[in-house]
Parts: sequence; C-alpha cells; structure tokens
Amino acid sequence: MQVYSFDASGFTTVPCVPYAWQKKSETIELACQHSKRINVLGFFNKNNDLMFFEHEGKITSQTVIEAFEAFAQHYATHFTQTKQPCIVLIDNAPVHTSQAFLAKREQWFACGVVAHFLPSYSPELNFIEILWRKIKYEWLSFDAYLDFDNLKNELHNTLSETGSKYTITFV
Repeated sequence: MQVYSFDASGFTTVPCVPYAWQKKSETIELACQHSKRINVLGFFNKNNDLMFFEHEGKITSQTVIEAFEAFAQHYATHFTQTKQPCIVLIDNAPVHTSQAFLAKREQWFACGVVAHFLPSYSPELNFIEILWRKIKYEWLSFDAYLDFDNLKNELHNTLSETGSKYTITFV
C-alpha cells in the first residue's frame, strides 16, 4: 500500500533563516520586506516522490479539491494495474473538512485514493511537514529571497528536484 502525506505551505520573500554562519569580515544581510505569497500544495511519500501544485493566492477548498483531483487521476493508472490503494494522510484544516471536499471522497476512492484524517493537533504525524522545513530552512539559498521572481524560480527548481538532488532519509 502506498502512503502519501498532503499539506500546503506558503513561501514569501520574508526570509525563514533563523541563523547563518559568516566569516568575521563579512556580513550577510537579507532585507525584510512584505511580498506576495506563493502557496505549494503537495503530495509526498517516504520514497521522496512529490507531486506539487504552485498557487498564487488564497488556498480554498476548491484549490485543495483540484489538487486531489489531479493526484487521483495520476494515481488511477497505477491503481487500475495493481489494485493497490493509496492512503493520503491529511490534517483537519477547514479547507480539508468542508462539505465540498468530503463530497468528493467517494470519487477519489474509485481511483484508489483514500483521504485519512490525522488526529487533531498532531502535525508531527504529517511527514510532509519535514519537507516544508527542509525547503525553507536548508534547501532554498539566500538568493531566493532577493525578490519574488527569484523565489518562484528557486522554489520551483527545488520542488522539481525533490527526490533526485534533494532527498530526506526516513528511518
């Protein structure tokens, strides 16, 4: 059985860099500024397979439904061949528990995709949170935060290279 974790995370040019090493003679500066936000919705498994959707603007139930629709259609081919269902771990955010989202669960089940809600207040069980932390605190370079276009490009490249250049070892 395949197990994926689903969640969304937002990225802005306001840096998520808690500290950095620098030479005594150098100063690393990142200007703090307000910026647009790019949201990423992702399906991630412990083999570092990532299916992601970049979205500028507010995440709504419809945005999440569209991501699940695309994932279910992608997974349906595998399910048809193997009859092996896919469990998608998901938190209890309001956009995940809306009537519109819940009404689609049967349709996704027919494609082999089962949304399984995690217990409330347990983000540590949603292993895609590790991916978001790695991207924000380790994998994005300082240059990503220079402007919104840099951020979009570097973020897209990092997401695209997850599983090859960027991996997480799960024990």
